[in-house]
Amino acid sequence: MTTIYLVRHGITQANKENRFAGRTDEELHVEGKDQILQVGECLKSNGILAVYCGPANRTVQSAKILGSILQVPFSPLEELDEINISHWDGLTKDEIRQNCGDEYPIWLNRPHTFSLPECETLKQVQERAVGVVNRLLARHNSESLLLVSHLIVLRCLVLYYQELGIKDFRSIKIDNGSIFCLSEDAMGRRSIQAI
Repeated sequence: MTTIYLVRHGITQANKENRFAGRTDEELHVEGKDQILQVGECLKSNGILAVYCGPANRTVQSAKILGSILQVPFSPLEELDEINISHWDGLTKDEIRQNCGDEYPIWLNRPHTFSLPECETLKQVQERAVGVVNRLLARHNSESLLLVSHLIVLRCLVLYYQELGIKDFRSIKIDNGSIFCLSEDAMGRRSIQAI
């Protein structure tokens, strides 16, 4: 059986300040490093053979800590990067509300309809994330892996594997340092659950 553990990066200062970190160079807060150390201890005996992460600092830092604890290599993958809404990067949620008109209410209330020029939609994030998971499942048959990514990417993956629509995006709660387990049985059936 192939198993992929999905982990949200540790908490950052932007998370604490309710900022949209997006694709900024935000680093882990000291509390975030502690969260990831706890994740590593939790997963230490699960036979994980490789760690993959998004290219942002906070996911790379998280993966580096986890790789060290698990004594396995880590590799950044572009497909695990956060959603691209570049004009929001670094802004607080209040600043987005003030500066970007009705964009944020749509994002909050109808995220499945959110679409802006030169920005990703949730469907596009889901397609790239599911695509990389499928490639890793094919490459690492009957092995255990760990993916470190972001809230939006992980929500999209959980929705997909729970066979829920993007309209249910807000129903998925994933705190920093949360762990989900995606497993595939011998028949190719996949299921996902929080640990």
